Amino acid sequence: MRRLLVLCALLLLVAAPAAAAEKSATIGYQLIFNPWKIAMAEGWFEEATGWELDFRQFDSGSKVLPALASGDVDIALGGSTPVATATSSGLPVELFWINEAIEGAEALVVRDGSGIVAPQDLRGKTIGVPFVSTTHFHTLFALEQFGIPESEVRLLNLQPNAITAAWKRGDIDAAFVWSPALDRIMENGKVLITSGQLGDWGKPTFDGLMARTDFSRENPEFMVEFVKVLARTSALYRDNPEAFTPDSKEVKAIVSMVGGNAGDVPTVLSRYGFPSLEEQVSCQWLGCGEDGGAARALTATAKFLKSQKKIPQVAESYAKFVNPEWAERALQER
Repeated sequence: MRRLLVLCALLLLVAAPAAAAEKSATIGYQLIFNPWKIAMAEGWFEEATGWELDFRQFDSGSKVLPALASGDVDIALGGSTPVATATSSGLPVELFWINEAIEGAEALVVRDGSGIVAPQDLRGKTIGVPFVSTTHFHTLFALEQFGIPESEVRLLNLQPNAITAAWKRGDIDAAFVWSPALDRIMENGKVLITSGQLGDWGKPTFDGLMARTDFSRENPEFMVEFVKVLARTSALYRDNPEAFTPDSKEVKAIVSMVGGNAGDVPTVLSRYGFPSLEEQVSCQWLGCGEDGGAARALTATAKFLKSQKKIPQVAESYAKFVNPEWAERALQER
């Protein structure tokens, strides 16, 4: 009997790590001020799901794609351009949440003293932008709208932190980027055009959360609980933005995950739109198949990137990469 008990104990010890490993996931995030950072800082995702979560930082959406492709990351934030790039390239991912609609949160800023007053003055200038990002897409779209061939400007592939450094050195004349880098370069620069304005011209952008389809299909309950927390944090800001002051616990939680200045957070958050669960599942974003806002935005983004020879092909359908199921279930169970 003693031998049997010892054997059972050993088997339990061996099995325990495997069981724990089955309830872990890696989530990719970026240094962007947004409400879901509160849940990351406070452990709300772990509390709701019962999983062990590893939150991994990435500088931009383009850096996320190899990690998703290799399976190193299960869920990751990416702008609509990286999402379009991923799906066009056949990565096994689905868009399941619109984290924020990009309005004034991304902008093309020109440096004081650069000699750029009007869009036409961009000719011959050096522009810093993270390649394969929403700002890269909007940079190319803006140049097209301004009638300026890409060959007549110098585009540098710089991550946000590198843009700030290059700006201080005077190495670049303009940059299309997001906060907190956006706030730093605006200290001695002016906004030429915002992503919100370019969106009004027919090419809206957003930041969304992608999941590997094998992961989401194997863990539906996790996905629903994860989305419930996302909805909860978005509602915190959307329902009471005045509470997000620099000295509030919410803003301090965001800064603890992102860094930067707490004083910048309220302004940055006001530049985004944070869709509700009802808006998520509607035709405005994830719902309605090919006619849904997310599918249409991805199609437009992919076609533009293809025309610019940034991706090899456009998928037949982008609706198949948009999955409202987890948000629909979260709404039903609310």
